[in-house]
Formats: sequence, structure tokens, C-alpha cells
Amino acid sequence: MLRLGTGIGWRPEIADAVEAMPGIDWVEVVAENVCPGHLPQSLLRLRERGVTVIPHGVSLGLGGAERPDPGRLTALAERVAALGAPLVTEHIAFVRAGGALTASPRLEAGHLLPVPRTRDALDVLCDNVRIAQDALPVPLALENIAALFSWPGEELTEGQFLSELVERTGVRLLIDVANLHTNHVNRGEDPAAALAGLPVEAIAYVHVAGGFKRDGVWHDSHAHPVPRPVLDILTGLASRVAPPGVLLERDDNFPEPAELERELGAVRAAVTAGAARLAGTGKPGAAGDPSAAGDPGAAGDPGAAGDPAVGAPAPAGSEVRQRLGVAQAAVLSSLVAGTPVPEGFDRARMGVQARALAAKRADVVAKVAPELPVILGDGYRQAFLEYARSLPMSGGYRQDALDFAGHLLKPGRPQDPGTRRELREWWLHRAGPAPRPRGLAARARVLLRRA
Repeated sequence: MLRLGTGIGWRPEIADAVEAMPGIDWVEVVAENVCPGHLPQSLLRLRERGVTVIPHGVSLGLGGAERPDPGRLTALAERVAALGAPLVTEHIAFVRAGGALTASPRLEAGHLLPVPRTRDALDVLCDNVRIAQDALPVPLALENIAALFSWPGEELTEGQFLSELVERTGVRLLIDVANLHTNHVNRGEDPAAALAGLPVEAIAYVHVAGGFKRDGVWHDSHAHPVPRPVLDILTGLASRVAPPGVLLERDDNFPEPAELERELGAVRAAVTAGAARLAGTGKPGAAGDPSAAGDPGAAGDPGAAGDPAVGAPAPAGSEVRQRLGVAQAAVLSSLVAGTPVPEGFDRARMGVQARALAAKRADVVAKVAPELPVILGDGYRQAFLEYARSLPMSGGYRQDALDFAGHLLKPGRPQDPGTRRELREWWLHRAGPAPRPRGLAARARVLLRRA
């Protein structure tokens, strides 16, 4: 069994701090943010020290109606090999919808959206997971996600949904206790009941993260300190099973290294408190028990690495995929294209989700194309949100940045000549068949003009 210990999410902004941080047994890296042939030196140094690096995918969309894209699976497998990872993780979510399956425009969410806990969705998810498992060289673990809205007419609880997923596919689970808290606040789901229904023997590791509450809605930001309720859920989980690994996630608004170390200390304390309770019960899974219930490689365990489930149902048929695809396309279109909210959904919550998706688009485009906020100055965010209201994302964030710039360059758009000239130069540099040379002096001139 893979015992990971205590880890932290590796991000370029805190790379030096992570390297210097004591007590870090492993790190997790967003798979799509690294290139197999050009790994960051920080990750290479960590690997040389024996620190395990696990890639965490965000773009497969295994909960979507379509079969997993072979190119994305190949890319993920390449990152596994480059990092020497013993495990790879993804999410129980859909991230795109529409296209040929539904004869509707293809749309990208740019975010992890919840799948309905229905038999149709479970059949499709199990089929997609088996396809992914066949393409990946190491065991796969899937994460439960946070959500702002619920699907009407759900047929299964989260525990039932995950238990059957594990039973039918042998996949492992990445349990995010912060997401359990989010779903408690936003959807009224009891974290204790969710934990009681989980197949804890299949847990590969655990995520812990912070967020914030606004207007009665919890936002899973990964940019705020871990709150006490999340630590309490972690203690509750650790009182049921010794988690093989626990990882602190932080994606933005990074604090000083000392604060990160204090958060890691609080995480360790929460696990220790749970372990003490577990040890007092004498149940399998207590610390040091060789028959630990958290061992996904134990004999006969349905979560063993890559083991095919016995008697698994046949792959989901085209009619099932089409039904799910139509439903997901209607939901995503209402969130990003302004079409009516499907019947049965909470319109207020869908509005919150739509605004959150647009804000995330603006933030991520500003990161992948940092020149655009420089060129547009204080008008960047308003211009982007106006663009996002009428033009959904269809090809990822980098393409979104190009499409946004192209939108602003259309005839009749009000801009001063200098801004338009700089924007056109940037667009030509990024969109041409080969990158046009753009020296440091040119970039410096842009920054000086906007200072």
C-alpha cells in the first residue's frame, strides 16, 4: 500500500518555500501545468530528495457524457511517466458539454461541475473510468468535488454513488474534506453521513483546503486558511480510517511560509486527534494495524490497483450517453451562454455559479495572458466580463485569451489608438502560425506606458 504521509500542493509561486519546508513527504502538481520534457527544476530537486510527486488532472471530464479524449489520456500518462508517479488523480465532474453527441454547440466550463447522482450518470462515469484505467500506467484515484448547485431528481446519495463506483471499477478515491464542508453549506448534505457511507478502504489520500462564505454560499477558493469545520471533518474521517496521505491545497493568495507551516501543523493535529479516537475503538485501520482498512492493495479489496471489477455491467450505451449529454449541455449553456435555467434547478444558485464561472475566466485568462491586463489597464475586467456574457469558452483558457483579444479588435470597438495597436501586436504575436519576435524592450515599453 502507498503510504504518503503529509503533503502540500506544489505551485510555482511557493516552490522555494515548499523545498525548504520541513516534514513534507510528498507534493501534488496540477498535471496540465507541467510539460513532461521541461519539468520545473524545483520538482526535479524534490524528486532527487525522494519526495513523491503525484499529478492531479483537471481536464479529463470523466463525468461528462462523451468518452474520454485519447489525446488527453495520452498527455496525462506522459506526465505520470515523467514524474515517476505511483498514482494519478482526477475528478468526478464534467467540464465540457455539447458537440456531436447532442447536435449543439460545444461549450467549455473552465471549471469542475457536479454530475447528477443518477443511474445514467453512474453508468457513463463507470464506463469512462474503465477507459481511463486502461490508458494510464498507474492506479487512478478520483476526487469528490464541491458544488454550488444540486441536480433535481437524484437517485443516490454521495456515499451510495461512490461506493458503487468503487465496486464496479476498482478505482480509488481522493476524498476532499473541504468539499464535504462546501456541500454541507451549499446543498445541506451532512458530512458525517457522507463519511459514514464512504468505502473508506478505497481512499488513496485526502485533500484539505480553505474557502470563504458570502451571501450564504460557501466558495471553495483554495485561497484562504483552512477553517475549523473542515479540520473537524478531517478528524472525523481519521477516526474511521487512517488516511494513507493528507495534502494541503493552496492555489492563490499565498501566505508567508510560516503561515503555511502552521496550517500543516493544524492538519497534522486534526489527523492525530482522529487517530487517537480510532485507536481507542480497536477497529481495523488503527495506526500500526497491519490489516488497516485504508490499505487499497489488501487482498480481496475492490479498490486494489487497477483490479477490474467482477461482473461489471456492460458499457453505457449511446442512448444513455445522449440523455446525459443533453442534460449537461442544457445546464452548461444556462451557466455560460445565458440560455434559460433548466426546470428543477435553483435559479438563484445557478446565477451564483454563472457569475463565479465568468469571474474565474477573467482571473485565469489574466494569468495565462498577463499582458492583457497590462495593455487594457483598469478596463480589463469589465471588458472581459462583457465579452464572457455573450461568448462562451469553447477551447480552453489560452484560446479564450486569443478570442477575447480578437473580439476587442473587431471594427467599431471603442479603444484609443495606442491600446488598439498594442492589442493587435499581442494578438499577432500569439495567434500567428509562428510566434513573432517580441523583445524585452517592447514588453518594457508596454509596462512603462501603463505604469
